[in-house]
Amino acid sequence: MRKGFTRKPKPDAPATHIKNYITPSGLERLKDEHRFLLTRERPAVVEVVAWAAGNGDRSENADYQYGKRRLRQIDGRIRFLSKRIEAAEVVDPEGPRAGQAATRAFFGATVRFANAAGAERVVSIVGTDEVDLNRNHISWVSPLGRALMKSEAGDSVVLQLPGGTEDLTVLEVCYERISVEPFREPPGSEASTKRVTQRRSSS
Repeated sequence: MRKGFTRKPKPDAPATHIKNYITPSGLERLKDEHRFLLTRERPAVVEVVAWAAGNGDRSENADYQYGKRRLRQIDGRIRFLSKRIEAAEVVDPEGPRAGQAATRAFFGATVRFANAAGAERVVSIVGTDEVDLNRNHISWVSPLGRALMKSEAGDSVVLQLPGGTEDLTVLEVCYERISVEPFREPPGSEASTKRVTQRRSSS
């Protein structure tokens, strides 16, 4: 192997950018979670921390310590979501396609395939933020997603697995709406607890 292939990158060399492909409904879910954390959950936790700070020694105040830890978690998640949303490149599976883009499997495709034993499976190729195995939504950078990429009906592909390989036959490739699980407010969130308390106090 030539030395050029083993040379380490310079410290200021830019990192390889991996595009954050995502479906419209997947991006909407990220935005909904970001909005909830920023406008509802974080303010609710800040209020709890302020209340707990007035209850004596902070070093022994469990509510205060928990609140501060929860704030750090929320802020970290908000930063992560902000970066994912900013880097998002939306691809609509229902958008117009022509030529090979309509018959081969790319991001947003729904693919039906069979293994060597004849067992069939249908998966939809989505972004890394949309993976949902219960809905058979797989990431485009997963081993299966990579194996199916650019294939069309009738193709044989090889799935690389930790324990070996598996031969798959592509039966159908289509592009249709991919239903992503929408963001739902966590039942144990501070914002939901506060809302329940307000309802009880007003009744």
